[in-house]
Amino acid sequence: MKQMVDLPTIWEHGRATLQTLWISIIFLLAPFAYLVLSQRSKSKSVAGRSDKGEAGSAAPDHSKFDTSNIRVTKILIHPIKSCKGTSVPEANYTLEGFDNDRKWCIIKTHNNAVVTARDVAKMVLIHPRIIPASSSEAGRLEVSFPKESGCETFSVPLNPTKEELQDWENLNISLWGKDDIEGYVCQTNIGRSPSEILSEYMGLPVHLAVKGPRQRICPPTIRFPNLDAPSYFQDGYPLLIVSEESVAAAQEHIRGMVGTQGIEEKWSSDTLQIERFRPNIVIKGAGAPFFEDILTEFTIDSHHEAVDGASSIVRLVRKCTRCVLPNVHPETGVRDKAVPLKVLMKHRRGLDPGRPRLPCMGCNGIFTANGVVKVGDWIHVCETGFV
Repeated sequence: MKQMVDLPTIWEHGRATLQTLWISIIFLLAPFAYLVLSQRSKSKSVAGRSDKGEAGSAAPDHSKFDTSNIRVTKILIHPIKSCKGTSVPEANYTLEGFDNDRKWCIIKTHNNAVVTARDVAKMVLIHPRIIPASSSEAGRLEVSFPKESGCETFSVPLNPTKEELQDWENLNISLWGKDDIEGYVCQTNIGRSPSEILSEYMGLPVHLAVKGPRQRICPPTIRFPNLDAPSYFQDGYPLLIVSEESVAAAQEHIRGMVGTQGIEEKWSSDTLQIERFRPNIVIKGAGAPFFEDILTEFTIDSHHEAVDGASSIVRLVRKCTRCVLPNVHPETGVRDKAVPLKVLMKHRRGLDPGRPRLPCMGCNGIFTANGVVKVGDWIHVCETGFV
């Protein structure tokens, strides 16, 4: 007699075999799926959201910008790091940045670490002025203070001679955890020393230091891993550029957040000063905010139409990540508890892939040759892309 075929048994055996096969396939494909999802997550973090889902700003739409009418509207020089800036009609620049921009800094006496307005907000009220050389005397840096402080004005040489530097203390200055910046403690032959006066104003023992001749090289970026541009006491790079349209957009975001996250009612009408962001060059004319986010190479000169060889290339190398310093009012020295940092944290995070948790405003750049820039000069776009 022929054995009867047990169809249910065959079916159960086949189903078990199929399940085993699918489980094996899933285990094989799981690593590949993880990699794909990880890359998509990273892409979203850079383009518009951070890795925790906080709102970021999507990459600018290139088509909405007018690149033919962008001009320089303001030039700012900050001789002493974190102190009051000065608006000038024109400025000479070298590879290290604008002449005399952040050429000096204030350091703690016990460890030579740079002090900024992040630590002492009223530093922004210290007023350094460049006094050019004349036929009768050498140039000097004149430093004054708010009248109510009781601190007297003092001056130090604008370009100290080798002989003067021999009498000044030479030291390594620490900025952002690296103590590799050569500097000299400034001295004066008249009245109290700069160290005494500044220490009284700051409320802690400090020196005024000038940058020494040894080069300080900028940190590398994703686009420029072998960056070798020099700088003074800037946070990282010789140039910072911001557009008026970007600051106006930030102000609109502030108005929309009044009454939330500690943003006071006064911001319904108060103006967000562009000086809070401490740029060197302010531009206007692109017709939409955050054009600097995609401006990778450009030239600046007095011609409306680009002229070959009229000026050297300027490269933007990194977006400028922001801290609490822009919260300090540049005219009062009072730090706001929310503006603009909390607004930038909501609307401008996830734009720097190296530091996605920090908000961005403006972009840092480098010069490729010496030159001069004037208010009213035209920006000639050479290349756009990812900054």
